[in-house]
Amino acid sequence: MMVPKENFCVDELVVNVYNSEAEIAEDAAEIVSKYLHSLLLEQDTVRVLLATGNSQLKFLDALIAFGGVDWSRVTCFHLDEYLGIDGNHSGSFRYYLREKVEKRVYPHVFNYIEGDTLQPLGECDRYSQLLRSQSIDLCLLGIGENGHLAFNDPSVADFSDSYGVKLVKLDEVNRQQQVNTGYFSSIESVPQYAFTVTIPMICQSKKIICLASGKRKAEIIKTMLQGEISTACPASILRTQSQAMLFLDIESASL
Repeated sequence: MMVPKENFCVDELVVNVYNSEAEIAEDAAEIVSKYLHSLLLEQDTVRVLLATGNSQLKFLDALIAFGGVDWSRVTCFHLDEYLGIDGNHSGSFRYYLREKVEKRVYPHVFNYIEGDTLQPLGECDRYSQLLRSQSIDLCLLGIGENGHLAFNDPSVADFSDSYGVKLVKLDEVNRQQQVNTGYFSSIESVPQYAFTVTIPMICQSKKIICLASGKRKAEIIKTMLQGEISTACPASILRTQSQAMLFLDIESASL
């Protein structure tokens, strides 16, 4: 197992710092693989809630390469999806997860948020019921440059949300991030609205693994770990979650 360069707690949150994104991916993959394997020794299936985005790419590669998980007994969900976008659009999270996960490991089932549904409020209810039908054993997260978890931007995040999944309007920082990371050609092409799993639903997960690397995440990581726990930085809620682990590299932890 990779030994972190630094290991400490901020309130209830365990924080590991590594020399590089590659080291994050290697250690997080081993931790997750062993955790899922141990659960499958005790229960028939496990339920995993997956993030998307560039922060997950090396980790997903490392997790699949590490092995040790019987994916035929894993039920998958995802955290968010754009409203009105086709599942074959290259910016769709369904497209990302089909290509990066489903087609590579063939889980028992992958329950997708249908972003192009004709009844979006009904889709929120449907997906909420799926998530609430049994416990989520593992939630994988990234952190947005505005501190969002999933699509819970500061303007719409609610630590006491009564919804499991809701429709939100994305803020400009979030939409520009989608352009900067290469998923859309311009901010005008990024949908303005999206589905998101809410903060309380995320926090009900039995284990949370959150990855954040690179210098562009340094400012928000400083705010997350040293500022107030508030919806101004939604990711700060992880400081109240003893089941959560945050994986940083020396660049994202530099401030």
